[in-house]
Amino acid sequence: MAQSPADPERARQPLILVVDDNDGNREMVADYLRAKGYGVEAVSSGAEALDSLAVRRLPAVIVLDIQMPGLNGLEVIRQIRAEPGSASIPIIALTALAMPGDQERILQAGADIYLSKPVRLSHLAQTIRAFVRRNDA
Repeated sequence: MAQSPADPERARQPLILVVDDNDGNREMVADYLRAKGYGVEAVSSGAEALDSLAVRRLPAVIVLDIQMPGLNGLEVIRQIRAEPGSASIPIIALTALAMPGDQERILQAGADIYLSKPVRLSHLAQTIRAFVRRNDA
């Protein structure tokens, strides 16, 4: 049964915004997080992520792929950090980038943490849980 956005139970679930242009990766992460009890919004581009932040309930955490066509993850992070309403949302950057200096660039752009792909879903869930607990404290 689909839950409506006005569903009080859904409103209590921490919302996680998952942004990845790869359909398989995005759905795998989203399905796993839903199974862990999170509300999930999954979008396929940086532009969709920014649109979502402008019109929907702000997420507790953003899980963001860095390598996306068009508006890449680094630019999305910069734009999120520039907006007072979203500037403090924890951002977990996921990327296959493995070149020297990439982690530093991603963190300097404003990501809270960098996880390399392929990511262990259990590790991702632990990281999200830590951010959610920190926000609830």
